Amino acid sequence: MEKKKIAIVFGTRPEAIKMAPVILELQKHQEKFESCIIVTAQHREMLDQALAVFDIKPDYDLDIMRQNQTLSDITADVLKGIETIFIKEKPDMVLVHGDTTTSFAAALAAYYHQIPIGHVEAGLRTHDKNSPFPEEGNRQLIDTITDLFFVPTETTKQNLLKEGKDEKWIVVTGNTVIDAIHYTKDSQTKHSALDLMDSKPNQKWILLTSHRRENYGEPMANIFEAILEVVNEHPEVDLLLPVHLSPTVQEVARKILGSHKRIHLIDPLEVDVFHQVISKAYLVLTDSGGLQEEAPALDIPVLVLRDKTERPEGLKAGTLRVIGTDKNRVIEEVNELITNEERYNKMSKAINPYGDGLASGRILEEINYYFKGKNRGLS
Repeated sequence: MEKKKIAIVFGTRPEAIKMAPVILELQKHQEKFESCIIVTAQHREMLDQALAVFDIKPDYDLDIMRQNQTLSDITADVLKGIETIFIKEKPDMVLVHGDTTTSFAAALAAYYHQIPIGHVEAGLRTHDKNSPFPEEGNRQLIDTITDLFFVPTETTKQNLLKEGKDEKWIVVTGNTVIDAIHYTKDSQTKHSALDLMDSKPNQKWILLTSHRRENYGEPMANIFEAILEVVNEHPEVDLLLPVHLSPTVQEVARKILGSHKRIHLIDPLEVDVFHQVISKAYLVLTDSGGLQEEAPALDIPVLVLRDKTERPEGLKAGTLRVIGTDKNRVIEEVNELITNEERYNKMSKAINPYGDGLASGRILEEINYYFKGKNRGLS
């Protein structure tokens, strides 16, 4: 088989973390594959942090991020910018990840140029196009035009089969974020956040992240007011909040949480530091998707600040609970895990259902098989 050029497109920090292991695996097989790394910088600073940790240097950087950009801005800028690159590079396949607007626009551009699309982390569903928004719509639209589906679990495979996708092109790989954790878990990177946590080892540290668009406004205020009440009630609790760079998130976080001595608002963290922070936490509260997979891999319970999750495997396994954004419900659920040791231990010791850290190798095997049409595997 002649060498195939694989374009990998991503634009946000979570995508970079989850695609980095795939890129590193591609680089191990340069006799078979040539990689073309394209970043859009949908999130500039947070993306650059992740790239630095994995020592990945893009071949192209669209640098689309601008203040107050809309979803339409992102879609149009990526679609037009990436088309020029596809025409020049003529990739044999385009890999996109998950559910970002960058991934949707890149997949659409590949489809327009009749380039096969491989979707990493395909098949996740809440079946509500507005929850989460716009991620649920993005991933359903991507899977409509995908050629090769890399799904993290059997549940996500079944989602695609119910939608009529060809089982021949669906492979259960596990989630590449577990591969990333295997890469970063032994990091010796120092950071003031780690020093802060180490300086108060007897505290129950809660790690909070919140940035989803559907939580802007009252839901996010409810979350922050609830956690403020919890911290006030429990002197043994400290809270760490890496504040997303969104001005909307920055404003409400600083207004509600900015003056408490046991609530620590910090800048977004490099991924290797972030994984160390997770491992030191007592509990994670998040409206993120990736943290629902990362924290359980480090034996930390997760409370999901959303009404629905596209990761039902975690619910079934018992590694996470979906609690929404109602202030009283958030207070009740967090208090329960702070005070109920039996319930806490049940969640922290539940088995993470998202893989074994070998997803990237399986993805490369299936890409190889796709082009050869026989003899699965790289050997």
